[in-house]
Amino acid sequence: MRVLHISPLYAQPVDGLPTQAATTGFYWVSCTRSELEAQLPAIQAMLARLGGSALVDLHVSDLLNPAIPSNYDYTSVYDVLVFRRLANAHLPPLNGSHASPAPAVAAPPALAAGTGSAASSAPPPSHSLAHSGQREAPVLQRVETQPVGFALYDQILLSVHPDGCFVLENFWQRLISGPAKTDGRQVSSKMPVEPADLMLRMVNGMVDGYLDLRRTLTRQIDHWQMALLKPNKRFSNWASVLDVRLALHQLDEICEDQRAAVQDWTEALEGWPPEHTPARQHERELLRVRSRDVLEHIERVTHHIHRMEQSAETAVQMHFSAQSNRANDIMRTLTTVTAIFLPLNLIAGIFGMNFEFIPFVHKKDGFIWALVAMVIITVVLVAYFWRRRYLESEEAE
Repeated sequence: MRVLHISPLYAQPVDGLPTQAATTGFYWVSCTRSELEAQLPAIQAMLARLGGSALVDLHVSDLLNPAIPSNYDYTSVYDVLVFRRLANAHLPPLNGSHASPAPAVAAPPALAAGTGSAASSAPPPSHSLAHSGQREAPVLQRVETQPVGFALYDQILLSVHPDGCFVLENFWQRLISGPAKTDGRQVSSKMPVEPADLMLRMVNGMVDGYLDLRRTLTRQIDHWQMALLKPNKRFSNWASVLDVRLALHQLDEICEDQRAAVQDWTEALEGWPPEHTPARQHERELLRVRSRDVLEHIERVTHHIHRMEQSAETAVQMHFSAQSNRANDIMRTLTTVTAIFLPLNLIAGIFGMNFEFIPFVHKKDGFIWALVAMVIITVVLVAYFWRRRYLESEEAE
């Protein structure tokens, strides 16, 4: 368990749970689910003493549940927000820049069913996606999410993380390290002014992980499109394509839960009592801006998922359309060749009849004339069908 006292100018770690309210700033109490379960009585006593109310049993169950979807709830004293994040990703800088590297999504064993998270059953690929001739595990099958819970009080933010949570490590290090330096000059990184501000920053960082994941997902969908539309190669990896589509649907459900939770939070924020000082009014307006920014980022992720679903569906339809066109080309060529050989078979059939008196049968040059006639008929029919473009494939066009 970690406790951090955050003031407008600095952030200082605190040994143990706070025993009295902060004169300036607020306390950030962060722990894992196992730590919350082990130290629940002490944490409840601290929240009741400094926050005015302990967590109700239902909210404690939500914070301890590793399979809970994103959701928002509130009481008259505190708010509870649960937000599912990527299991492995990199957060952007604390000042809101989105120049973070693309996330490396690891292959988890599996996720609990019915939690709105993408299940994983395929092993990680051992080769590049460029080798499309081999069976590869799509990236979308390996998306795993884990919940991060927040209990928001006036001067306390309790965050509950999974073990080894990068969100906790990232923000903890950035807050206690102070202002960053660039070219020997300090770059101001404004401290969170209240618990809601810190919570929204962490949520925004988690959403940015999904935004960065779009690049990887787009490359995977492009790979499937190229594999489906290769004209001279039979595609048989339909099970993986189905897994990709199912994973996209599950990822869409994750984003829908996140959007509903943030919308509920935004609506509750509008119902907070108005502030009476210009500084507090400005801080309240910044909270609204951050909330709208988080919601806009979630909507961008949802929009991109829908576009990828349409791209995958379009690629499948184009694949079957291309297969149908190739079958039509083959049938047209076979029909044309059959039409060319029909008169030749007719001539051969006539001269193969068992009649004694047939023209050219008993002549010395009859066979030569029959061959010449058959060659002329073949050349004429080939020229006719070629002119009518019956012997050309649509790919050559």
